[in-house]
Amino acid sequence: MSRFIKKALEKLPRLDKGQLGELLKDIVAEHQLYEASLQSIPGGLVVLSSDNKVLFHNKAAERFLGLSTSVETSEKPIWNLPVDREVAEYLRQTLTSTEPMVAREFTFDASNGPRILNFLPLPLLEDGHVQGALIFIQDVTERKSRESRLRRAESLASLTTLAAGVAHEIKNPLGSIGIHIQLIQRALKNPTSSALATMAKDLDVINEEISRLNGIVVDFLFAVRPMDTNLVLGSLGKILKDLVEFMDEELAQAGVHVKLALADGDDTVLLDERFLKQAFLNIVKNSLHAMPDGGTLTVTSKRTVSGLEVIVTDTGSGIPPELLEKIFEPYFTTKDFGSGLGLTMVYKIVKEHGADIRVTSKVGVGTAVTILFPWPARTPQLLDFKGEVP
Repeated sequence: MSRFIKKALEKLPRLDKGQLGELLKDIVAEHQLYEASLQSIPGGLVVLSSDNKVLFHNKAAERFLGLSTSVETSEKPIWNLPVDREVAEYLRQTLTSTEPMVAREFTFDASNGPRILNFLPLPLLEDGHVQGALIFIQDVTERKSRESRLRRAESLASLTTLAAGVAHEIKNPLGSIGIHIQLIQRALKNPTSSALATMAKDLDVINEEISRLNGIVVDFLFAVRPMDTNLVLGSLGKILKDLVEFMDEELAQAGVHVKLALADGDDTVLLDERFLKQAFLNIVKNSLHAMPDGGTLTVTSKRTVSGLEVIVTDTGSGIPPELLEKIFEPYFTTKDFGSGLGLTMVYKIVKEHGADIRVTSKVGVGTAVTILFPWPARTPQLLDFKGEVP
């Protein structure tokens, strides 16, 4: 209720007919202004009662969902109205569940082509109690199209770099294989016992180089193929605990002491456990290699306004400033081994999770990798609802 109406109601017993008429006009004008504002919003807006019946919807929501202004619309839960079946089931599960409300996108066939709509349900609270829900519906088709074009452009540029890197990487093992094949051919011309022993060693080298080539191809395919991520709500802390437990023996043997400090409270984010474990494993292995004489690895997580922040810090050799900006580039490495795609994969996985990653480092002191995972699209407290709609 607006401050104006509250004050007017306080004065109501002292008003005459003329003043009541003026007050009524002001209230109607304010109501019309609110409704015009809500109707002019380009996104869809639906207000639901505590039993999930439609109290109000604007024209955009009417267009998106096919709602009408009939009495039937206000007498049934929204999922029993003639809306898309998949959307109806999503709304039913979301609005009747005790789990946090999470946004979701749906694709609809429209006269001007497929449209992608984002649904964001939010609770309406009064004195801390849920009295209904508000559903925002946004057409994100153009944004998704721009993001897709940008990803294609980035993929093309990345593919060029990766192809050049692969050509460089396979040159050495292919050269080694060629040399040892020549040695075997030479030995076959005079197959003495010592020559046969040498052939066995040559075959071992060829086998190792073939395995190396296979690793290069596998890493290349991972880097260029679209990731089939399945983001679901999960505990980031559990993944970090499992990782430290998995790496515990290897870290201990390397003389690396581990400190784990995880955030208290809810650490649930949208994640793909399979890919995220691989990303953190690559980060920890990089830290391990940076501490050949042992050191300390600290893994922390903390809740922020923007999301859940994970920081992996080591006391290793550090990275020079001139190299720091190149660490996510394909085939860039400061080590004498490895494909140089480890952090490229980490970057790709992190971005698929909608997260941000940054690396800070100081030579002789160590390196810190910080990843900020956004909170799922949910808002436990947004509106102070007083049981009225325009």
